[in-house]
Amino acid sequence: MKHLLDTPWWICDEEDTNYCSYVDTDSNYFHAEPILRHQHPNFDEMSDNEKDNALENIALKYQDIITKHYNILAKEAFNINQFEWFNKPHWLEMKTECVIRSAYFRANRRYAQWITKQEGIEKETLDIKGLEYKKANFPPVLGEFFQNVLIDVLKGTTQNEIDIRLQEFKDKIHDGTLSLSDLGSPTAIKQFNKHQGPLAKAGEMFSKLNVVINKKNGNKVGAPAAVRAAIRYNDLLRFWKLNNKHSYIGQGDKIKWVWLKPNPYQLEALAFLEFDMPEKIRTFLEEYTDRKKLFESILLNKLEGFYNDLGWVLNLNPYKQKLFNL
Repeated sequence: MKHLLDTPWWICDEEDTNYCSYVDTDSNYFHAEPILRHQHPNFDEMSDNEKDNALENIALKYQDIITKHYNILAKEAFNINQFEWFNKPHWLEMKTECVIRSAYFRANRRYAQWITKQEGIEKETLDIKGLEYKKANFPPVLGEFFQNVLIDVLKGTTQNEIDIRLQEFKDKIHDGTLSLSDLGSPTAIKQFNKHQGPLAKAGEMFSKLNVVINKKNGNKVGAPAAVRAAIRYNDLLRFWKLNNKHSYIGQGDKIKWVWLKPNPYQLEALAFLEFDMPEKIRTFLEEYTDRKKLFESILLNKLEGFYNDLGWVLNLNPYKQKLFNL
């Protein structure tokens, strides 16, 4: 931006500081507090709404300044004075789209932003794109917790308050307050037929699992955890002779699955159908579901990355010791 003449330091300072926070296709997001503080010495006394309005006025002013400088760029850099069919030397135009009070940018197209004004209209909305907890295979109750934490952080909640909330939520998982349906990871079984091997013979309990070959690189690929969990559910139905009253899991079925603690059958995970779960399997799951592992592997690992992005410290080993009394 050094080529722009007669611009104040907060548009182009001596060090050419980059105030651009994020770029996606034709959208640019700028950190605006330095501009507001420069133009409004009473910034710290201003209300949030006053800051939003002041920022919008600045953005509307400078969108026109930047668009005007595109004329200079078109002429001096590309030797374009005017299109014959268009009364401008370029098609570029800056437009103020929204005022964002706070935002969290994880990676390209993975972000959350608290929008307070959009195209001149006041509104309160949380715009979320691409974050992992929004994926279909993330347990909804854990996703809801993560989203509430995210909203609170964007609105200024302290780390100490979030830590307390995390402890309380962990307790609900660990003490059985939250049901298996709440905690199970939802997924559609798309590779069931590929990995279902020969069924268990008389006197045996478990079916064989097929290993498939990746056609692109020739590597052997074992069954994903969710598929193994579904096949083992069917094995239990047969072994306990429950298959005459309850449905097997098959290719394409939507299921939920959980990790298990050490158990008599040495199963690492088990799937289930919410609409058709035998009481014997429900009892087995209630006893052996590894709620600690569910919390750590699904939610706590995601929160660790979130904490790191915020510059917060989540000391996992001592934290787990405290949470679970290991």
